[in-house]
Amino acid sequence: MTAAFPLHADAVHAAAARIRGGVLRTPTARSRVLSELIGGEVHLKLENRQATGAYKERGALNALLVHRDDARARGVVTMSAGNHGQAVAFHGTRLGLRTTVVMPENTPLLKVRRTRDFGAEVVLVGDGFADAAAHAQALAARTGAVLVHPYDDADVIAGQGTATLELLEDAGPLDALLVPVGGGGLIAGAVLARAAHGSGATVVAVQSEAFPSLAAARHGDAVPGGVTIAEGIAVARLGSLPLAVVADAVRETILVDEPAVETAIATLLEEEKLVVEGAGAAGVAALLMRPAQFAGLRVGIVLCGGNIDLGTLASVIVRARIRAGRVVRIRVRMVDKPGELASVAEAIAQARVNVLDVAHHRVLGTVPAKVAELDLTVELERAEDLAGVLAAIRERGFDADVVRD
Repeated sequence: MTAAFPLHADAVHAAAARIRGGVLRTPTARSRVLSELIGGEVHLKLENRQATGAYKERGALNALLVHRDDARARGVVTMSAGNHGQAVAFHGTRLGLRTTVVMPENTPLLKVRRTRDFGAEVVLVGDGFADAAAHAQALAARTGAVLVHPYDDADVIAGQGTATLELLEDAGPLDALLVPVGGGGLIAGAVLARAAHGSGATVVAVQSEAFPSLAAARHGDAVPGGVTIAEGIAVARLGSLPLAVVADAVRETILVDEPAVETAIATLLEEEKLVVEGAGAAGVAALLMRPAQFAGLRVGIVLCGGNIDLGTLASVIVRARIRAGRVVRIRVRMVDKPGELASVAEAIAQARVNVLDVAHHRVLGTVPAKVAELDLTVELERAEDLAGVLAAIRERGFDADVVRD
């Protein structure tokens, strides 16, 4: 970390010049669906398109270039929940540097594998970021390696600010910036970039309900934490440098819950054809939770990462459809005799819905001896179609109800 960082806007312009050509200048895309939602303009900065799938490349590369000579002689150590580690590994290898990345033991396997594939030695330690950070700091002190902190580092913050700087340059004048916050590097960079660009946009912090580290930091506290799909912003304590930058510049924090983040992931996939991880979807989750707050405004959102496990993504898709009423479970009670199952199948075919799963119960203790229960999980084109499906089944003489659990 640079010893005396002035924390001024010029550092972002310097970082932009330093990393130019080393990272992708990602597209800024207008979202038709989100723009219609607020009756304004929503512009998305697609940092999920970076080579490692996240904005973290910007800060990592800037720091590595600043310290390249020392890093080449002594190696590099960092701590990461995933994306920063991949960025250090990728650009470290590209620059011919030895890199070690310390990650929590519960880091998603995709991020662990890709960090190794990018050329780093990966060390798995502890239950969370704090354990990994302590180990990385001790390792750097013991070996003399250059420590590149993922957010509490002046050069990293300046590099992260280049994402917001490009967004402001490409989207035109904005009224608000929705910025995901974990350790604070991205939002600190956004505050500096706003000043560098001369923008009047309001910077709004977005955090997981389980990790409100910005509010806690204002009172000198850490957060208890919890389980969240937005593991990229699951940081218990905001960095001291980011806090110094944002303390007077960021006045509002929106806390997003897990259903909102999952819905945002599914919305971006279905409507914008964009794959994002939980942290990357946090800004969109805030917009979906509070559309009236941003009505008529021009809003910019950094989709900060796209590294989501495929199994998690599949689960999110199904759960989002259930919440939207497009996947439902219907329980049909029928007399246990030949032909009844075929009759139900004909009713479902008549209603033109897609059957995802079928469970036929004849021998459970809760089912009478001459009765069978059929649980059908079906996918509807629209939630409003459910009434017609139930009517088609009941018209054939069956009891049918939705199972809600």
